[in-house]
Amino acid sequence: MKKKKSEKIERENYAIDASDKILGRLATKIAILLQGKNKPDFVPYKDTGAVVTIRNVDKIKLTGKKIKQDKYYSHSGYPGGFKEIPVERVFDKNPSQVLRKAVLGMLPKNKLRAARIKRLRFE
Repeated sequence: MKKKKSEKIERENYAIDASDKILGRLATKIAILLQGKNKPDFVPYKDTGAVVTIRNVDKIKLTGKKIKQDKYYSHSGYPGGFKEIPVERVFDKNPSQVLRKAVLGMLPKNKLRAARIKRLRFE
């Protein structure tokens, strides 16, 4: 029995302007596009999503007091290695990282996750 040659997936390109858009709502739309859930032939085990390019990430909005109150947490694995960084500091330094983290949290935690997040690009 012969194996079929893998078919080349033709990906769509989406350009999204993030100015005056709310972080969470934009992140859900991006996650849907990266997974390919907007296509009629969507199956969860195939990576048929699109390439998404985001413009004006520095003009994105966070509602309420999230910019002041939210924190990102990490742990090095060593005793006393717990770190918390406020979202405001991350947003001032690199606003695209805030959106990337939000989208990454909305993608399914499986083997396709790394390939999908690579197709998220910033201008």
